[in-house]
Amino acid sequence: MIHKAGFVNIIGNPNVGKSTLMNALVGEKLSIITPKAQTTRHRILGIVNHEEYQIVFSDTPGIIKPAYELQASMMDFVKSALDDADVLIYMVEVGETALKNEAFFNKIINSKIPVILLLNKIDKSNKEEVDEKIKYWREKVPNSFVYVISALEKFNVEAVFYKIIELLPEGPPFYPKDQLTDKPERFFVNEKIREKILMHYKKEIPYSVEVETEEFIEQENIVRIRSIIMVERDTQKGIIIGHKGSAIKRIGAEARKDLERFFQKKVFIELYVKVNKNWRSDKNQLKRFGYNQN
Repeated sequence: MIHKAGFVNIIGNPNVGKSTLMNALVGEKLSIITPKAQTTRHRILGIVNHEEYQIVFSDTPGIIKPAYELQASMMDFVKSALDDADVLIYMVEVGETALKNEAFFNKIINSKIPVILLLNKIDKSNKEEVDEKIKYWREKVPNSFVYVISALEKFNVEAVFYKIIELLPEGPPFYPKDQLTDKPERFFVNEKIREKILMHYKKEIPYSVEVETEEFIEQENIVRIRSIIMVERDTQKGIIIGHKGSAIKRIGAEARKDLERFFQKKVFIELYVKVNKNWRSDKNQLKRFGYNQN
């Protein structure tokens, strides 16, 4: 029996729906999703296993011009996704005309590997505009297979999935067939807490936050978690905690509900806030948090 396996890496500008697409393709909510740009900071793998194939999907940060060290590390994840893809998914939305980084765009149009270009969020457009954009992107990225989709509504996602299987190279699986992702449990705890912070806090606060889980104890009927929310300034610490601890309690309660669904058991979570000045520009700190790949 022929077996296919490969890395299918999803790239595009911030907020075009990459994480929504990967969650739809994998069938699990692995990537956090918020309306804010730069929600995804890491490269996250989601693995789909079948007797005849293994697809290793890769969600990546939105492509930006880096302003500080954390963003530079995020773009390193995108670069690695361009380098090791067997199939590349380039995702755009209606109204978009180009990637924010021309060097990345040139790599895509000169790619020797199959490129699937997905025009997302077509539910927010009309037929005339969609037809016009299909023509535009076919001319702009002539080496691509163009599909219109709505990742949120799962429209046409199945057709894309079958195209991916068709394009996959033959080969043995890269991971054990019962593995869903490359990330440990603590990573998903950190991301779920960060998702709630992105949802509830404004301006610079969410982008100044990193979450680190210091304790993760899984017992038969309960998971016990202790996590630290790191901020860059004392004023941010007060905002995260809120009046009499009301804000941090809300974050903990919402994260706990989602984590109980994820782990399929009761979760007890303790949250603390700590000031860690300028962590976003500190290469050693970034390495500790899993950003620096060097």
